[in-house]
Amino acid sequence: MKLKSLILFLSLSVTSIYSQVDESQTGAWYMYFYNHQFKDSQWGIQGDFQYRDWQGVGDMEQLLLRSGITYSPKDVNVKFTLGYGNVTSGEFGESDDTSVENRIYQEALIPQKLGNRFYITHRFRYEQRFVENQDFRTRYRYNIFLNVPLNKKELAPKAIYAAIYNEIFINGATDIGDGNEVEIFDRNRTYLGLGYILNPNIRFQLGWMNQKTVNWGKGQLQLSMHHNF
Repeated sequence: MKLKSLILFLSLSVTSIYSQVDESQTGAWYMYFYNHQFKDSQWGIQGDFQYRDWQGVGDMEQLLLRSGITYSPKDVNVKFTLGYGNVTSGEFGESDDTSVENRIYQEALIPQKLGNRFYITHRFRYEQRFVENQDFRTRYRYNIFLNVPLNKKELAPKAIYAAIYNEIFINGATDIGDGNEVEIFDRNRTYLGLGYILNPNIRFQLGWMNQKTVNWGKGQLQLSMHHNF
């Protein structure tokens, strides 16, 4: 009888842990991306500000503020970034508890064009993470983006385009301190959306992204503005 009670208790505990995030509830991410190339220079700045909500609005998942300095070598189609990000993460549900992460990152952005209509970008990112109440962590990320204009032959003003991407996250180590561990695989994000190019400097995207971690998977509605100035 005691054994059955113990098994039931452990089962309920595991169920409670993995039911903290409602996987059937669609979240929302609101994002602003900016990019600026200094005049007559190989240097520039870029970054993004994101508000992520577990349910659309009213239950903060994350507030992410990220900026970096960019360098574009001459005669090479690549852009390097050295940046910093501040991340405040909230818990799912009624809890107001938050945790803070400071993050340094290095990035390489490699665009290419296949044929007349397929615009591909590869992004390689390495992060050094200082997460509250955890040991120093690192993470590797690779994202492949694909944009395909639908009503025009190229990504030009007034173009509507299909936007697809997939990004995988890999932890640099499993030990995060105090006897706690994480998996080598961190998460994967798959996105499908539509974009509209308002003018050479501003475009908008609306789409749906599915994020899968070791413990849960969840759909996210994404609305983003991309701004060159």
